[in-house]
Amino acid sequence: MKHNKIMKEDKSEKLNNILNDIGSAVVAFSGGVDSSFLLYRAHKVKKDAVYAVTIQTPYIPMREIEYAVEFTKKLGIKHKIINIGIPEIIKHNPIERCYYCKKELFSRLIDFAKSVNCDTVLDGSNADDINDFRPGMKALKELSIRSPLLEAGLTKNEIREYLRKENLDIWNMPAMACMLTRIPYNVEIKQETLKMIEEAESILFEKGYAGARVRIHDDVARIECFPCSIEKIIANPERKQIVEKIKKLGFKYVSLDLEGYRTGSMNP
Repeated sequence: MKHNKIMKEDKSEKLNNILNDIGSAVVAFSGGVDSSFLLYRAHKVKKDAVYAVTIQTPYIPMREIEYAVEFTKKLGIKHKIINIGIPEIIKHNPIERCYYCKKELFSRLIDFAKSVNCDTVLDGSNADDINDFRPGMKALKELSIRSPLLEAGLTKNEIREYLRKENLDIWNMPAMACMLTRIPYNVEIKQETLKMIEEAESILFEKGYAGARVRIHDDVARIECFPCSIEKIIANPERKQIVEKIKKLGFKYVSLDLEGYRTGSMNP
C-alpha cells in the first residue's frame, strides 16, 4: 500500500514537472474528467499561461459544452469556444473517423494557439487510452500534441482520485464520448440522428441513468447502461414512459443491452 502511494505521488510530481517544462499552452477542453483534471492542474501550475479551448460540434452534447463554460468560469480560466460543423471527410463515419476528426479539430487548436502566442497544445489522453482502439492517437502524434497525463502514466482511476482529493465534483462524473461512437461505422452521419441520440440520452440522464449510451441501429435505440442499473431500469415503474418518450424522437424500437455499458462496443 505504501509503495502504491509513493508511485501515485511520483506520477503527480512528474505531471507537475512536465507542465512546468512546457511554456504557454492551450488545453483541449472537452469538459470530461480527464481534460478537466489536466486543465485544473495546468492552471494551478502555470496560472495565466494556460488557455482552455472547447470545440463545439453537432456531435458533442450541449450539456458538455455548458459544463465546460461553468468549470472555466468558476476557476477564472481563459476559455474560448470554437464552432465547427461535421467535417466532410467523416460524414460517412469511416472506421478511421477518430483519426480524421482529431486531425481536423486539433489543426484548428494549433491555429488558435498560434493566434494567441501559445507554444503548445495539450490533450487529456491518459495511460488507459493506449489499451483501446483509438485511431485519434495517431493524429495527435503527427501534430505534435502533448498528452501530459499519458506521459506521467496516470490512469483514469488515479485521475478521479486526485479530483476527489481536490474536492472537485467532476471526480465521479461518468465518462463522456462524442456521439459518433453511438453510430455504426460506414453509416452517414445526419444532424437529425445526432439530435435523436442526444435527446434520448438526456431522457435517461434525467431519470437517473447517468452515463447511459443510446446506440443507433437503423430504427432501433439500443440502450447501454451500467450493469448495476439493468435490473433497476427493467423494474422501473416509469419504464413504459421512458420508452414512449424515446419512441417519440423517431425510434421504432427501444432495446436494453444486457451486457451493459462498455467502451468501444461499436468497434469492429
